[in-house]
Amino acid sequence: MKRTAVFIAFSLPAFTVMAAEVRFTGEATAVNDDRAIYQEHHVVEGECSEGVFRPASQTVTYAGDGNDRFAEKKLTYDESLLRPTVNFRQPDFNEVMKITNRDDNNLGIEWQTPEGDTETFSIDVTDSLVADAGFDHLVRQNWSAVTSGERVKFDFLAPTRGKAYEFVLEPAGDDRIDAAYTLRIKPSGTILGFLVDPILLGYNDEGFLTDYLGLGNIRKDGDSNYTVHIRYTMKTDADCELTR
Repeated sequence: MKRTAVFIAFSLPAFTVMAAEVRFTGEATAVNDDRAIYQEHHVVEGECSEGVFRPASQTVTYAGDGNDRFAEKKLTYDESLLRPTVNFRQPDFNEVMKITNRDDNNLGIEWQTPEGDTETFSIDVTDSLVADAGFDHLVRQNWSAVTSGERVKFDFLAPTRGKAYEFVLEPAGDDRIDAAYTLRIKPSGTILGFLVDPILLGYNDEGFLTDYLGLGNIRKDGDSNYTVHIRYTMKTDADCELTR
């Protein structure tokens, strides 16, 4: 009996979990004239589990001319890949946005506005709710569907409004995106569709985000954000797959 038990134990597949890190950069240019605006530097720490990268935390630094850093965002994915906890700061405008995932039951939002006011909101979590960079993980979680031409419905958090709106992720064709797969995020409602421009995304065959074209999170002035085309380049991969 003991010999059989030992044999069975050693015959079970061993799934290795290893610490891993992904580094990539983004060059943000103006949509109309391709003028360089800023750079993004991403560091994602996590692990390779069963051959797939699972992020745990992410730091994004934003730099302008001369590599002067003017904003920073930190994300943690402890509760959910779709709904990370977010801490974004852009000191030039005295703006701070905090989104706290509370046991994946509720999202607490605290926004320090450029005007110096503080607004707070509370959003109940649903399975379809996506916040901030969670859209990137939504794509990879639905990789087979979106690369086969299917549409995915979800609710996208608008943190400055304290609400979530119905959106759809779908394949798209646009000659401004040169990627293996081009996708579009747009409001599913007609009225909101007139008010909010779609976001275009480009992905390579491995599931890495190569392009983002749409409204960004960096302020142009006190009233509006830049609309940008960000082209991403992988610097250090995780030695495991991003999706399956």
